[in-house]
Amino acid sequence: MKAQHGLALLMAALVMPLACTAENYRWDAVAMGGGGFVTGVIPSKSERGVVYARTDVGGAYRWDQNSARWIPLTDWIGEADIGLLGIESLAVDPRNAANVYLLAGTSYFSNGKTAILRSSDYGKNFTVIDVSSQFKAHGNGMGRQNGEKLQVDPGASNVLYTGTRRNGLYRSSDYGATWNRLAGLDLTTTPNDNGISFVLLDPTSATAGAAKRIFVGVSRLASVGPNLYFSADGGATFTAVKGGPTTALMPQRAAISSKGKLYITYANGAGPYPVTGEPMDNGQIWEYNAVGGNWANITPAGAAHPYSGISVDPANPKHLVASTINTWLPQGANSYGDRVYTSLDAGRSWTDVVARGFALDGAGVGWISNGASIHWAGAIEFDPFDAKNVWVGSGNGLFKTANIDAATTTWAFDVAGIEETVPFNFEAVPNGPLVSVIGDFDGFLNTDPAQYGIQHSPQMGTTSGLAVAALDGRIMARAGSSLYYSSNGGASWNKSAVINGAQGQLALSADGYVLLHSPADSTTSYRSTNYGGSWTPVTGLAVNNARPVADPVNPAKFYAYDGGSLLASVDGGVSFVAKGSPGSGGSSIIRVAPGREGDVWVCLNGGGLTRSTDSGASFSKIASVNQCGAIGFGKAAPASSYPTLYMIGTVGTTQGVLRSTDAGATWVRVNDDAHQYGGSGNAHMINGDTNVYGRVYMSTAGRGIAYGQVDDSGDVAVTAVANGPGTSQPVNQCSYVVTAAWQGGYNAAVRITNNRSTVISGWSVTWTYTDNSVVQGYWNAAVTGSSPTYTATPNQSWNHDIYPGNTVEFGMTVSGSAIPVVTGDACN
Repeated sequence: MKAQHGLALLMAALVMPLACTAENYRWDAVAMGGGGFVTGVIPSKSERGVVYARTDVGGAYRWDQNSARWIPLTDWIGEADIGLLGIESLAVDPRNAANVYLLAGTSYFSNGKTAILRSSDYGKNFTVIDVSSQFKAHGNGMGRQNGEKLQVDPGASNVLYTGTRRNGLYRSSDYGATWNRLAGLDLTTTPNDNGISFVLLDPTSATAGAAKRIFVGVSRLASVGPNLYFSADGGATFTAVKGGPTTALMPQRAAISSKGKLYITYANGAGPYPVTGEPMDNGQIWEYNAVGGNWANITPAGAAHPYSGISVDPANPKHLVASTINTWLPQGANSYGDRVYTSLDAGRSWTDVVARGFALDGAGVGWISNGASIHWAGAIEFDPFDAKNVWVGSGNGLFKTANIDAATTTWAFDVAGIEETVPFNFEAVPNGPLVSVIGDFDGFLNTDPAQYGIQHSPQMGTTSGLAVAALDGRIMARAGSSLYYSSNGGASWNKSAVINGAQGQLALSADGYVLLHSPADSTTSYRSTNYGGSWTPVTGLAVNNARPVADPVNPAKFYAYDGGSLLASVDGGVSFVAKGSPGSGGSSIIRVAPGREGDVWVCLNGGGLTRSTDSGASFSKIASVNQCGAIGFGKAAPASSYPTLYMIGTVGTTQGVLRSTDAGATWVRVNDDAHQYGGSGNAHMINGDTNVYGRVYMSTAGRGIAYGQVDDSGDVAVTAVANGPGTSQPVNQCSYVVTAAWQGGYNAAVRITNNRSTVISGWSVTWTYTDNSVVQGYWNAAVTGSSPTYTATPNQSWNHDIYPGNTVEFGMTVSGSAIPVVTGDACN
């Protein structure tokens, strides 16, 4: 085809169909700092700087040296598989640090589903191998801080072993794809349902292939049955090991030296805390030499504490480090916790590192230095490449010292990126911070979700109720074991004189004058006009675990949902009466649009989403929504007069975190398959930010408060080409214009490369020409590894997804010679 000399204008615009992916979103967890139980830390012994950590309810992590933070590896787990965030054990291939395996499952989630998660790229991607029909894990069960039950053979990377709670020992010979029970170890369950406490393979026995010597610890007292087994033939047969502690103790963890000596910690319970019959107040450390069968009690003198963590310096077989567990001794100013011991003579003498000199570095996390301690120190590990570095797990996170030998050992709170709390409520205050209440650690004020916040004080531990006055964000209240209120935006808190029942939910009238409290597991709610100085029962709200909300405009109005009817108060919460029916089966969490009186939204789970604009007198369904699990509001879009809606639910076939800027008429998905967090967890909450358009917060079951916001840093590469490569530029806007000039015989084109981790959907192309020349258009796309050519005419839509790493080329065959130049930006 021929064309006259001149300019061609090529424009591509992103089409946003119903429930497609919106702007590129960046997801993370609100920075609070640890908060949960890091049950294991597993450094690679083959690659310096590669370290993995596991938690009981918050998934697994890998340390990233470049960003100096922990990278979450399991945020891709969806709501149906929420139980897989409980990591019972983690194994790293001793020969290849990129090969990592997780034993995942939680008994009370996902019907107890258990899986082996397998990765060959440092945990960036996993294959899920469902083993539920063979054995069940419980990442949040008793003994969860015990040694690694899952192991990769040091002599054969295809061979793995996993110990179980009720079904004995299993082996895989195909990289974890299939598993077979080893009949040579006749072991089923234990009285504490913890089963096998550790599996340990002797690398010195792997000189000609798979390891021959295998040790298996069992979580039971010797009076109940043998609690240490040994195999000399790669698991074909096992024998009970005689000797060891004669007191009522059970093994916790074990480590093996380069000389083949085994070091085992013991306690009188599975831990991490005492239960009936297992007081967790006594323990020992023992050395066992399989060659000759000799035992030695090497417990630190005068320190009969329960022990758990144990590690051996790979460069020095006599250099040991050990930790107690559930031991509450002075650790710092106003804090009590566990002890750490080191030895340079294989445990014949020990140094109490804490008693010698202890310092805590919060590493920017303010609350950890406020009476907190290193406790439940179930795991302790040397850095295999520098034995001065030591990590120790804790019930509130992970700590690391850079010099275990220092006269005063400083322990840094090593939790950057690890957020493992359970949120119960949160609100973004207009012109103010994000206010949260969480399990165990009260909650925080975060002015920036990426920066550590300020913990509420005075503290009361687990806090479930939160309310902020809509017309005066300085007035707020929170409920836990006590009730506190603030009139200065949470800068200080006052304790209410009276509370009728603990925990539960709160509501503050729009002006902050009336406070309602619905205690946990109660059918009676209470009203106060003096911030808890006195209370009167509310009538007409006989709903167990009621969740009243205040109208954001009219101080006299409150609303609640009883599972079928909308209950409303027009007398300042004194009484409630039934109004209209939004439908049945809905969430107890209802929302009222900010700044709008009587604009009430109710999620009905499988029944969709309903709305009332007359204070609950009547409701209408939102036609686009198939399923709604949670609903919330954020700042309106620049071109919209209505607050932005955020929903966890389903629109059409698209499920996830969805956003609407037109009151629910259309939706776009703002999370992706890599950021699901196991669903909305205990709180079933979502809320937008009232100050930043596009920012959204969601609750999780153990990853804290997840948040997403528009990322305009540029993730699509645009290249102008004409029979060869041109120049690239990052782009971040919603359309682009490319000007191309030519002089005979060249193919002018623009290549769009998706550098995201998510799919781009729904492009269309419009071509216009300044000289109205006839031009033959084509699209050349590299999709899933192939490069088919699609011939098209101007204004035709591109109906294929652009997958991560792939390229779509929009171009034309022309008569010209000049290389086209990118002059605009491309849609992201």
